[in-house]
Amino acid sequence: MASLLITGADLVGRDTDGRADILVEDGVITEVGSIRSAKGADVLDADGLVALPGLVDLHTHLREPGREDAETIASGAAAAAVGGFTAVLAMANTNPVTDTAEAAERIFDLGRATGLVDVVPVGAVTKGLDGEELAELGLMHRSRARTTFFSDDGRCVHNARVMRRALEYVRAFGGVVSQHAQDPNLAGPQACAHEGELSGRLGLPGWPGIAEESIVARDVMLARHTGSRVHVAHVSTAGTVEVIRWARAQGIDVTAEVTPHHLVLTTDLLAGYDPTFKVNPPLRPQEDVDALRAALADGTIDAVATDHAPHARHDKEHAFVDAAFGMLGLETALSVVSEVMVHGGFLDWAGVARVMSQNPARIAGIAAHGSALAVGDAAHLTLVDPSAEVTVDRSASVSLSRNNPWHGRTLRGAVHATVFGGRVTAQKGALA
Repeated sequence: MASLLITGADLVGRDTDGRADILVEDGVITEVGSIRSAKGADVLDADGLVALPGLVDLHTHLREPGREDAETIASGAAAAAVGGFTAVLAMANTNPVTDTAEAAERIFDLGRATGLVDVVPVGAVTKGLDGEELAELGLMHRSRARTTFFSDDGRCVHNARVMRRALEYVRAFGGVVSQHAQDPNLAGPQACAHEGELSGRLGLPGWPGIAEESIVARDVMLARHTGSRVHVAHVSTAGTVEVIRWARAQGIDVTAEVTPHHLVLTTDLLAGYDPTFKVNPPLRPQEDVDALRAALADGTIDAVATDHAPHARHDKEHAFVDAAFGMLGLETALSVVSEVMVHGGFLDWAGVARVMSQNPARIAGIAAHGSALAVGDAAHLTLVDPSAEVTVDRSASVSLSRNNPWHGRTLRGAVHATVFGGRVTAQKGALA
């Protein structure tokens, strides 16, 4: 493998920040500091760029197998690389569902074949995502995929007994259950908009915040009872933030993520009935957005996760109630976080490294990622240009889908290059 010398980067995610050169050999960081020369190495000029440990996404939908018209593991890996990610967790709600060791190994192998990112299969909690019978949790963990992260995302494990058993089972090998918190009795099958004055005026079935908050409250109590770990996917309400903050104060082992779109977009965007903005959980009012930003800044919410949810046009271009839930997120996540959290004064770049790399890698148990960019670490890096301005164009996406909620927006801060295993995989918005 060729050597790579990254020169003049501003290093964060370390004990001390500062400009330095980084030498990579055979996929490993071998020197950090002022490096006069590196014979035969490719040189990447990082003057003015911030070096972060490679971004890690806890929540992506890569659609393969079953919906390769919307996304494949290869196209999703390409979108991830362009977005600065070096590892992504692929959710289990495929067809067939990732609920067996064989299915998990298939996702793992397809991910490795891309050579662009580490694709980590998420195992289903229950067979077929039906919420009734536990999936092959132990076999998936013992497989080549070494699955430790489980979720029925897209559906809630609403049966408390099943959730309890899942938490008890994964505790034996240090696993974690990620919950899609949505009580189906409070947010029915047609719910598609935050319940409030606007949903009533628009005639859209309402989705109250309590549907999320009540499940999170139940699950943190189950985590305390079982001594296990629970992760809250895509937090969307201020009430959920308060439940998590209380649970943390009680010493309960709970972690949480927030999406880029829930940090910015609000329910008033639904006034035009644009199905691009139909997402699960729904967009919420500004007061919830403000609470999410504060919670990410103070550490109550651990991580940013994209919930990248590509859809073919024939699934999105419907009346709002009938359209599929979901938005693209991999290629724009870093820029959105830069715009709202860094330029908004909530986080510095070390904070971005924490919520987009280090904490996600820790939660998922991915030892090779989320490093301190120190000698001996795997060379997974993201170089960011904090001064760049990008105007999002959905037609330029490397994803197969176009349901991009950021189309036409100008964002400050952009991924300049992604380095995976010592090799530049993407640069300036395109695959290298």
